[in-house]
Amino acid sequence: MRATTIHAPFDIRLSEVPDPVIEAPTDAVVKIVAGCICGSDLWPYRGENKITPGSRIGHEYVGIVQEVGADVRTVRPGDFVVTPFVASDGTCPNCLAGFQSACQNLVGIGSDQADGGQGEFAKVPMADGTLVATPGVPDDALVPSLLTLSDVMGTGWHAARSARVKAGDTVVVVGDGAVGLCGVLAASRMGAERVLALSRHESRQEIARQFGATHIIAERGEEAKAAVLELTAGVGADAVLECVGTDQSFSTAFDVARPGSTVGFVGVPHGVELPLRRMFRTNVGLAGGMAPARQYLPELMADVLSGAINPGLVFDAELPLEDVAEGYKMMHERRAIKVLLRP
Repeated sequence: MRATTIHAPFDIRLSEVPDPVIEAPTDAVVKIVAGCICGSDLWPYRGENKITPGSRIGHEYVGIVQEVGADVRTVRPGDFVVTPFVASDGTCPNCLAGFQSACQNLVGIGSDQADGGQGEFAKVPMADGTLVATPGVPDDALVPSLLTLSDVMGTGWHAARSARVKAGDTVVVVGDGAVGLCGVLAASRMGAERVLALSRHESRQEIARQFGATHIIAERGEEAKAAVLELTAGVGADAVLECVGTDQSFSTAFDVARPGSTVGFVGVPHGVELPLRRMFRTNVGLAGGMAPARQYLPELMADVLSGAINPGLVFDAELPLEDVAEGYKMMHERRAIKVLLRP
């Protein structure tokens, strides 16, 4: 079978790899219907994260179950499933508390133990605790939105939940990638009265508006802070969603948060120094982290299937799997927000 592998910075290839097979009674094999490239995939692509040459990459996909191990009970061959970006057993104390992303037996999708999602087939460990099946095989038009539930929509939702967004709030979303845009959608869905999206790109601004953004702030740094304070009568936002992970984005998030509010962060931190004295002085809290996408999947899947949300709009490019290297270039060069891949 064919699958995407990474060999060095900026060296993405479509390679021949062994077909997946059931090895444990809790495994499942899935035929991938659609996968995609994540913004976090760009960290190793750019050489900012360690690379194991020739390793599989990609952690988001949906597909059809082909085979299951003897102990699998919740899915069966023929089911259409969404695969969260980490595999979890669903039974450990952390999973039962709703934090499957901190499962005591966690396995990352795209690791040595769980095949990457940018390929034709994938083995999924701990299938019962990981995979979520739709009621039937969905219409192809729903595939992009269902695919977002493997990561970016659940991650945007986690940012809003962590920031304690509630009806009537003014919310600021820092970051206009797929996660930030899904954060806009989440805040709107949770009843925020005003959603201020920080974005300098017209195509992303348009999606933010479709997702419920009431204001677009194109400024950065001190100018962005001034714009938010002007819109909030000098008070700041009731909740802030940090969806980037850089020191600048964290700084902006705390600059625009009103005293007593919470910054919900889901951007993978790189070189961040927290303003602890300011947090102490203003009682601005910080919550979030790696999203438990599996926890949110049933609720968000129901919203997608009912048409209440359409997060698949974040895919502004679709390519065949053989063009995966071009997809990485498009996202690295910001010519695409998020690229969907079809095997």
